Amino acid sequence: MTVIVRDFRPADAAAVCRVGRAAVPFMVTTPRSVLHGVEAAHPDRRQRLLVAERDGEIIAQAYAGLAHDAPEPGQAYVNPQTHPDHLGQGAGGLLLRTAEEHLAAEGAREVFAWVTDEPRCLAFAEKRGYRPSRSSHFQRLDLVRTPLPELPEQLPPGVELRTAAGFTADPRPLFRADAEVTADEPGDIGTALSDYETWLADVWHNPLLDRELTTVVVVDGEVAAFTAAHTDGETRYATGMTGTLRAHRGRGLAKLAKTHSLRRAREAGYTEAFTGNDTGNAPMLAVNKWFGYQICASEVRHVRTLG
Repeated sequence: MTVIVRDFRPADAAAVCRVGRAAVPFMVTTPRSVLHGVEAAHPDRRQRLLVAERDGEIIAQAYAGLAHDAPEPGQAYVNPQTHPDHLGQGAGGLLLRTAEEHLAAEGAREVFAWVTDEPRCLAFAEKRGYRPSRSSHFQRLDLVRTPLPELPEQLPPGVELRTAAGFTADPRPLFRADAEVTADEPGDIGTALSDYETWLADVWHNPLLDRELTTVVVVDGEVAAFTAAHTDGETRYATGMTGTLRAHRGRGLAKLAKTHSLRRAREAGYTEAFTGNDTGNAPMLAVNKWFGYQICASEVRHVRTLG
């Protein structure tokens, strides 16, 4: 039967999660996080979650929206994902075409997409007018078999280890830290975290965020570094963001935060840890290599100019 594309419905959450896990097994997602990603999207993002259906089964999906928080207007994103068992049936191309029409109508001039660094996927993007830009590595750490570094017996004067749960009454210090770190992240689309309420919806209330496993390094009472932990509540742990504020870089605080979080994740029963880094982010790639993470896949950011 013919592949059809339609908008996501709440009842699709489990199927969309299943497609995402099969297409990109190095990311952590749950049906609840799929719903949250739709419901919490900022209205200025004009986001649509499109699904491709064949014989009543969802076989592919694509998030498409405007980068509303980017300094440069007119930038947008689309990320089609097709279940590996259904490649070559036209779902990805149909999703992409539908997404581009939506984004063009909303004023997008450039569309960015992550493409798996494999010949078939790269050829798909090139055929549709996308040109390669920067790249990123997915990395995996076996939490069962890989020895983790020990925490120091004594922290330096003024340094404390806390969890995000300790900031529940007032998460603003974490928002400010996240905004500074995110501003320095390498990437094609700049991001300015300036809206606290949007950050609360997108980040703080993300059902994947494990506040007990998210570690915050505090120096003299101020947030200096952090690592945000995302979990599926079962066996998989992922780093949402790790960063050190500019005034505290070069002191090993990112390693300290990740050590604390990873050790507690293993104690909690998580068996796999994942993370991802832009290939230009040499400091974090070095930190993750030091922990024993191994590159398990790569993606290439592609861009197409509309019109």
